[in-house]
Amino acid sequence: MKNMALKSIFTLSACALAINAASAQEQVVLEVIEVTAQKRSENAQDTPISMNVLSADEIKEKSIEKIDDLQYSVPNLHMTETGISTQMFIRGIGTGNNQGFEQSVGQYIDGIHYGRQQLLRMPFLDLERIEVLKGPQSIMFGKNSVAGALNLSSAKPTQDTEIHLGLQYQPTIGATEVTGMISGALTETLSARLAVRDYSEDGYIENTYKDRNETIRDESAVRLSLLWEPSDTMNFLFKVERDDFDGTGRQIEVIQDEPALAGYPIPGATFSEILAILGHPEAITESELNYQRQADAEESNSNSLNNATLTANFALGDYTLTSVSGFVSYDFVESCDCDYTAAPIFSVFIDEEYQQFSQEIRLVSPVGEKFDWLGGLFYQTSELAFDDNIIIPTNSVLGLVSGGALAPMTGQAAGRNYQLDTDMWSAFFQGRYHFTEDLTLTLGARFTSEEKTSSRVMNITDISTGDITQDPMAPALFDAVFGIQSEQSPLSPQGHNLTGTRDENSFTPLINISYKIDDKIMAYASATTGFKAGGFDARANNVNSWEFEEEEATAYELGLKSLILDDTLEINLAFYRTEYDNLQVSQFDGVLGFNVGNAKETVVQGVEIDGRWILLDGLSMQYGIAYLDHEYIDFTNGNCHSRQVPDGDMGADGNQLCDYTGKSGQFTPKITASIGFDYFTDISFLGFEYFRTTLGLYHSAKQNVDVNLNPLYEVDSYNKVDMRIALESEKWNIALFGKNMTNAEVLTYVGNNPLSGSTFGTDTFYGFVDRPAVYGIQLDYNF
Repeated sequence: MKNMALKSIFTLSACALAINAASAQEQVVLEVIEVTAQKRSENAQDTPISMNVLSADEIKEKSIEKIDDLQYSVPNLHMTETGISTQMFIRGIGTGNNQGFEQSVGQYIDGIHYGRQQLLRMPFLDLERIEVLKGPQSIMFGKNSVAGALNLSSAKPTQDTEIHLGLQYQPTIGATEVTGMISGALTETLSARLAVRDYSEDGYIENTYKDRNETIRDESAVRLSLLWEPSDTMNFLFKVERDDFDGTGRQIEVIQDEPALAGYPIPGATFSEILAILGHPEAITESELNYQRQADAEESNSNSLNNATLTANFALGDYTLTSVSGFVSYDFVESCDCDYTAAPIFSVFIDEEYQQFSQEIRLVSPVGEKFDWLGGLFYQTSELAFDDNIIIPTNSVLGLVSGGALAPMTGQAAGRNYQLDTDMWSAFFQGRYHFTEDLTLTLGARFTSEEKTSSRVMNITDISTGDITQDPMAPALFDAVFGIQSEQSPLSPQGHNLTGTRDENSFTPLINISYKIDDKIMAYASATTGFKAGGFDARANNVNSWEFEEEEATAYELGLKSLILDDTLEINLAFYRTEYDNLQVSQFDGVLGFNVGNAKETVVQGVEIDGRWILLDGLSMQYGIAYLDHEYIDFTNGNCHSRQVPDGDMGADGNQLCDYTGKSGQFTPKITASIGFDYFTDISFLGFEYFRTTLGLYHSAKQNVDVNLNPLYEVDSYNKVDMRIALESEKWNIALFGKNMTNAEVLTYVGNNPLSGSTFGTDTFYGFVDRPAVYGIQLDYNF
């Protein structure tokens, strides 16, 4: 299959080389792409920002259903799900495991900020366009978009009646997706659009202990949009949406199991052998990357999301006043067999609730003047409640360790309650002065003021009653063995009941100068700053890890955007360098928690090139390649990886840390690249009028996917090939497609099995595994 996919690439490339200069056909040119990255509609080639844009047609043709599909079409974009969070990175900068973090890559849907980790799991439903903006986007988007922004635009209601039904089936993973959309006029001034999605999947990881595949997914979404245009000078767009996502099991498996060191209960034995000795021979039956796992506890997650958005536009002469009001909330509940084995050791229960209201008002001047501008005010308030319980069941094997010394911990739970309230407002302005028709200077700035109030408390409870434990030994053991300090621990008389308030102000300026070398070639240079608020650690188990500092970025970029060869070849080039101060990092503490730290100095720099090319009439190409150099310039307070010898600063808890200075961070491959071919021609076959085939190739160089940068998990480079073959007509489309046809085995995240090293002394790792080769069929009907 791999050879067939590569042969197809060479065949299409050969077709491209067969362009006949004597052809008398009418010249085909690249379609103009309109974007809203600057809060006004404009040609992407006239926007002096490094970005990648995908239209609704491209999203469908590439079968892009959510962000983790999108990353294989956009170099320097990375997303992964972990055991307790979802993470997105641009140019090697993102947000780690901690509910207290803001997102470094802001996600914006119809102008509303979706900044929490769980919101990144939303599927793409009836979108008009996706814009991936790279580098700090502090002026137009603000709200901590210190690494970049994902700007999504939903499809709008239409006056003309449109009806779409879609069905997609992927037998290799047992996935079925049904989508529907109806749009049209209700009156002469009011139009509506209703979009729905239902998705189910059997999964692709075999849980041999439970004899089933995982993750089993059931998802549904419904969105209603209303567009009221009472006059030529005003319009109102109201959108309300409900999304529900349910999952059972995980796409995770144990991938390495090395023997215990001397000094532990059973030295020389692997984790699987130790668990077998303790009565659970099926706990870990293998430790290879083979899409198999063993887990006993029932795992589930449920995420319910609600959002409502009201956008109003008013024409005030030649000016436009826009108001964007948004409400977002979700309730996320998860049960995790977080020892990642089929032995009863411990589990984690998570309940996370969030709600947010935001309001933006902006005024935009007319274009075409010597000086044009936009400015506005933004306000957002949010509340986050995060609760988790680390549960040690009564039959936990921990009760058998060290002659039963840990038995008092069984039947007990370490419960954490975290609250975070945030109020933020900002004012922003950006103006463009056109010295000539070719030379433009852009100046912008945003002032942000943010207040956070937070608390975190930990208690040890009896799981049979839910009340505070009456056993004095249990809190002491949780503290001494697991480092979980609680209100009941006699070893930590200060208890664990933390509160804090932060007030932060930031000023983030921008300067950008662009010059049109001719009508089709523009060069630009920019310097800008970014700011990501500090906060309070939601996941640490000890009281010394609580408050972390704000993160600041200074970014420089030189770019070129060009359209040449009679508007058939687009070449966009960007050189960038971003310097981060106090980069916020979260790493596994080696036991049962994640500690937050700040890397004092970090630099990311590199080059990106992308564009489109019409090779001949009916055959086009999209391409992108990115080079990334990520380096910690000063990071001496990192958490050590498994069996690493400490050589860094002393931590707040008195333990020596590890020095990561000079190293690259997680998810920072030197090279990522994608190339896609699209061939389209007229046919007459069984009522179909067109034939279309698309072929995509993605390459990633080696990268470290371990949360603590263990060199064992600097995974090798890999290639992915996707292909789609379609017959189309004005009403019917039918397509066959394949994803990851090279069947690349891709680890998206790696970490040590909790307690495997600290309690049992082994070197055992789990990994999240991306999908293997997947094949399917698509059916679409348009009324």
